[in-house]
Amino acid sequence: MRILAIALGSQGDVQPYVALGKGLQSAGHRVRVMTHVNFERLVTDCGLEFYPVKGNVREIVESPEMRVLLEKGNFLAINAHTSKLAQEAAIEWMQAGLVACQGMDLMVAGVGGLNVAVSLAEKFQVPLLPAFLFPFTPTRAFPGILFPQSLTKLGGTFNWLSHLLLRQIMWQGFRTADRLARKQVLNLPARSFWGPYKSAVMHRYPTIYGFSPSVIPKPADWQNTEIVGDWFLDASDWTPPADLLEFLHNGAPPVYIGFGSMGIRNPEETADFVLRAINRTGQRAILQAGWGGLSKADVPDNILMVNSVPHSWLFPRMAAVVHHGGAGTTAAGLRAGVPSIVIPFFGDQPFWGQRIADLGVGTAPIPRKQLTVEKLAQAIDRVVTDPAIRQRSAELGAKIQAEDGVASVVAIVRSIEVGHES
Repeated sequence: MRILAIALGSQGDVQPYVALGKGLQSAGHRVRVMTHVNFERLVTDCGLEFYPVKGNVREIVESPEMRVLLEKGNFLAINAHTSKLAQEAAIEWMQAGLVACQGMDLMVAGVGGLNVAVSLAEKFQVPLLPAFLFPFTPTRAFPGILFPQSLTKLGGTFNWLSHLLLRQIMWQGFRTADRLARKQVLNLPARSFWGPYKSAVMHRYPTIYGFSPSVIPKPADWQNTEIVGDWFLDASDWTPPADLLEFLHNGAPPVYIGFGSMGIRNPEETADFVLRAINRTGQRAILQAGWGGLSKADVPDNILMVNSVPHSWLFPRMAAVVHHGGAGTTAAGLRAGVPSIVIPFFGDQPFWGQRIADLGVGTAPIPRKQLTVEKLAQAIDRVVTDPAIRQRSAELGAKIQAEDGVASVVAIVRSIEVGHES
């Protein structure tokens, strides 16, 4: 089959779909990935066809305005800002999709590309396989990802409504742009006020979730839905630099600290903050530079600064991982079988942080605005010394390592292909 994957967002949002595309291509399918221009090499290095869309997410995240918003962690304000940017790009996204989907037999899309994909599926009758990285299907089992998970005590009806509200928050910010793009590019009527979620093209095939059923078991009320396991992009041909190998060889496993694509307004100040916490624990540490803004010219011998290192290679060699709680980083940490400490900024990050705590494989999440040197030091001390946390982390890691989420999707696509041929 000829498959188009539409993946929009940060690297953590895009990389799982590249991994999925690589697996589908290995199974004999032709795969094209439509994503932002700054991910061209990520796509082409995997041998996949790249189709560019407007927007460099790295530039957006590192802009002064977004750094301020991320530091405050107000999802509604962040959503309003990103919705404004999306409105400016929506027509170009739809125009790109119009070309990219030509000749395709199937589309795969996550939340970021869902509105574009549904419109294209409706216009051209190309089958759509919804593929998400966080819970997006309403359920009575737990609240939506933007709500404190402690509110599950309010009952199943509240949980269900919270998911509907999450969907509307994401849809309403894009509704005007969607109306213009549908009209000007596809000559389609505007959607219902309530969005694309009841469109027949979204329910023809199963909605698939790229996270582990050992982390979130399938709710009983999820129909035509499959939790298949994570989609990891392993760096099998990556060669570690000499200084990293030497650092790992010369002492006990270190603690990893990095905040992914979260822009930090005061990187030098944050570096000092983290260094003081590490100093209190007496641990060795690897600090991520780059997108998170962490940079420090002079660090002690027990700390190594690194740029881009594949999590699949690095995390299994760590004593623990401290991160922002993005879905991809969370999955990599859990798969590595080491404890996690989540410092959430916004969005689904508090949800994953709480899930880690509930599973007993890390501490309770520490929101970025509440983080102190003392709290970080205490959390690190706990996860590196608590044998129960370390044992549970290792056991969960083994379960995730035994799963093959990409192979499960390949099987689903194969069933679609058979039905398509018949």
